[in-house]
Amino acid sequence: MASVRRDRADPVAGPGNTRARYRRILRFSAYYLAIIWFFELALPRIGLVKISEATRTKRMRRFAQRFHALAVELGGLMIKVGQFMSSRLDVLPPEITAELEGLQDEVPPVPFPAIRALAEAELGAPLERLFASFDEVPIAAASLGQAHRARLLPADAADTGLDTVVVKVQRPGIDKIVEVDLAALRKVGGWLSHVRIVSKRADMPALVEEFAQTSLEEIDYLKEAANSERFAADFEHDERVEVPLVAWERCTRRVLTLEDVTAIKITDAQGLAAAGIAPAEVAPVFASVMFDQMFINGFFHADPHPGNIFVTPVTDGSSEHPWKLTFIDFGMMGEVPTSTRAGLRKLLIAAAGRDGKGLVRAISDVGVLISGADTAELERAMTQLFARFGGLGFAELKEVDPREFRDFAVEFGDVVRSLPFQLPENFLLIIRAMSLVSGVCSSLDEKFNLWDSVEPYAAQLLRDERANIVSDVGKQALDAATTALRLPGRVDSLLTQIEDGSIRVSTPRLERQMVLVQRTGARALSMGVAGVLLLAGAIIRADDLVLGNVLMIACVLPFVHGLWVGRRGP
Repeated sequence: MASVRRDRADPVAGPGNTRARYRRILRFSAYYLAIIWFFELALPRIGLVKISEATRTKRMRRFAQRFHALAVELGGLMIKVGQFMSSRLDVLPPEITAELEGLQDEVPPVPFPAIRALAEAELGAPLERLFASFDEVPIAAASLGQAHRARLLPADAADTGLDTVVVKVQRPGIDKIVEVDLAALRKVGGWLSHVRIVSKRADMPALVEEFAQTSLEEIDYLKEAANSERFAADFEHDERVEVPLVAWERCTRRVLTLEDVTAIKITDAQGLAAAGIAPAEVAPVFASVMFDQMFINGFFHADPHPGNIFVTPVTDGSSEHPWKLTFIDFGMMGEVPTSTRAGLRKLLIAAAGRDGKGLVRAISDVGVLISGADTAELERAMTQLFARFGGLGFAELKEVDPREFRDFAVEFGDVVRSLPFQLPENFLLIIRAMSLVSGVCSSLDEKFNLWDSVEPYAAQLLRDERANIVSDVGKQALDAATTALRLPGRVDSLLTQIEDGSIRVSTPRLERQMVLVQRTGARALSMGVAGVLLLAGAIIRADDLVLGNVLMIACVLPFVHGLWVGRRGP
């Protein structure tokens, strides 16, 4: 939630203006959709493709600038749309994303009488009966709501252990505005789905629904309160992290009351220095906490901008760590399900091995490829791109000329936008969070290198994958061994039935066939054991050379036995 602004009039956001708002969004969209059709479809068909290409950059930049102005004027979800678009590097050109990345959620505050009326209607009593004091001047305002500082009544303070709190109240009528904005966006998404140049690169209706789900969760403050408690539970035993307590008795879907944990803004270098905290020490801890959320907990703060993280000095001796990272605003959260984490492991391993086909399989597994994608083209593109950096380790990548990375980013961006895939919502949120983490850490320490923080997690993913491979192969070998060990007993039982006449057999070759089955089972068992030892040795050898070599040498014995058994005649 951004700081309060009072330098312009309230945006066109009132419930009475919803119809005009809806029409304005559609007019803006229809105008630029017509421009896209004319320059990107009509002109190339009559042989004027050079005009289209020559004016594309300027047109894209003008669109982004005008959308930026529209979003600031309308507020509501339009600012969120701009922020959403700025992070869609997978489907939008840099002329658009660069212009919109600075779009801030800053709007004038709602007059206090309107905030009072909504809060009292939600909580069912006058504010004077609910709080000991309630500041009329908000401490922050945004397009969806604004926050005020308050104090609980003595009895409530005794029950909850809280005194000063922050009360976040939705802007009056924002639910209707969100409904109108989403209706307009769904209409525009439907239009774009019929434009081939757009539909072949992105599933626009699906993107709109992703955005709608995130937006509806953001205006449900009970959901945010639950997110806060879940996040706190994940870090219950971590002395580096603090989360505000929830005053549930003063919470509804439109009003959220939390412990006031205001402290030093994470990027306030002067404030940190005054508290005896070195900014360069904060950066790696912040990165580590964020990666713990994404790769270990699977539940992460998807909007970790500086306004949502404080550094709180510990002065009462309650913790060995001299300060804590205090997170607020849990409206936008991301989840990394087990299947996605498995996909991340596959992506990492395929990228490290410069395996184009493996990379395509991995991104297909996590739902990145649009149906009907030309995987052959994608495999060639990925192999070519990763060949430039895939063989370099983390330490070597630090030494690469920054211009190489810029060239790679341009080339990779062009390939991404030319191919039929898009990032799922959870990947989008991961990228957004990682981008914000990198920016915050760089502002804390100009020498900070994100690779240093990523490397331990990448190594852990690889170790996990090795363990999974060994486990899978071991299970398969155990199944084969169990089957092989059961064969002799089954054969003896069968021969016993044949000898006592329980089964009548008309072929004299049956016994020879049974012996062959026994030998085949023994051979399968030996070869299975040899395979497990060889594969385990090859995997472990990267971390433990001696043990890996011993296992690889040991595989020779069962391998030779398997060959000998297989060569003996019947």
